Amino acid sequence: MAEHGGITPAPADEEEQVWSWGAGTDGQLGTAKLKDEHIPQLLSLTSLASISMLACGGAHVIALTSGGKVLTWGRGNSGQLGHGDMLDSSLPKPVSFFDDYFVTQASAGWSHSGFVSDSGCLFTCGNGSFGQLGHGDNMSLCSPAKVSYFADKSVKMVACGMRHSLVLFAGNQVCGFGSGKRGQLGFSSDKTKSLVNLPCLVSGLEDVEIVRIAANGDHSAAISANGHMFSWGRGFCGSPDVQTPHCFHSSLSFRDVALGWNHALLLTADGEVSKLGNTLNKQFKKQQVQVDSSEPLLEKVAGFDGVKVVQIAAGAEHSAAITESGEVQTWGWGEHGQLGLGNTNDHNNPQLVSLGSIDQRTQETKVYCGSGFTYVVSRIQKLSSS
Repeated sequence: MAEHGGITPAPADEEEQVWSWGAGTDGQLGTAKLKDEHIPQLLSLTSLASISMLACGGAHVIALTSGGKVLTWGRGNSGQLGHGDMLDSSLPKPVSFFDDYFVTQASAGWSHSGFVSDSGCLFTCGNGSFGQLGHGDNMSLCSPAKVSYFADKSVKMVACGMRHSLVLFAGNQVCGFGSGKRGQLGFSSDKTKSLVNLPCLVSGLEDVEIVRIAANGDHSAAISANGHMFSWGRGFCGSPDVQTPHCFHSSLSFRDVALGWNHALLLTADGEVSKLGNTLNKQFKKQQVQVDSSEPLLEKVAGFDGVKVVQIAAGAEHSAAITESGEVQTWGWGEHGQLGLGNTNDHNNPQLVSLGSIDQRTQETKVYCGSGFTYVVSRIQKLSSS
């Protein structure tokens, strides 16, 4: 899910605004109401002050504070909230397990969670029935546990998909574990036919400097330091599944990738957004092009001509972007109101989301997508009292 792309902590003369909308029946919107919201809801939650990043999963949210603390909320039926139980929470609740740790990065999968500490340790909790927690078994955990494989390997980043996990660690190496039936673990074909509950190295990236990883659905991806995008797992646009990382051939230099269930968004260093696949099932079925090709079609996202995009995010079947001017744009599937447009309509092209009348100067805005919901965190310059 969309889990990297942190926001700079707000200085004393600035404040944060947190907005959420979309699917909310499991408490994932943090509004204390178990209902969908079709327009952005401004959250008045003091516990969410000074957010460094959010991670949005199937129906749960992880927030990290600038002080390295962890709060979670939403669906907790598999223990993915890390509170020691399997209960939902409609409001952010601190994860007491991390009281003595400083957590720097986190990821939320469909029903499991991963956390990286400043010392390079990896912790996981939630659904482990496919081995996606990496502890060598298929047990689920309702409290975070350290993944022993990485005890001396200095983890940089974790990315949680539907039923699998990826980890980037020192030496720019990438490991995968969990379900690999669509090739999303990046192993040779003899290993993808069974569940893998211990981390194994992804094939073919040993000599590549990887700087970002992403996972969602049955897809996996990575961005290299020189701007190449590698993907593996379920094929896009009807293309065959890819068992090991495939470098996407393009003259563009990519700096970020966001994955959905049927699509990928790619962001170049120049702020151009392209896509693989489609966010809408009906569109996907009509446009299954290049079925016999191993290289899916890369298309530029319409609607951003002359506009520089600074951040992208992808939910299960919707997409979001932040422009250089701080505008929030969404498109794709809208059944739960996750586009924030006041209705449940689908949209093929980016649409402007209104966050109300803000008369303060926005310093920085970040967007995060869960499977059917969206969050925006804005850092706002406070008005002078004089």
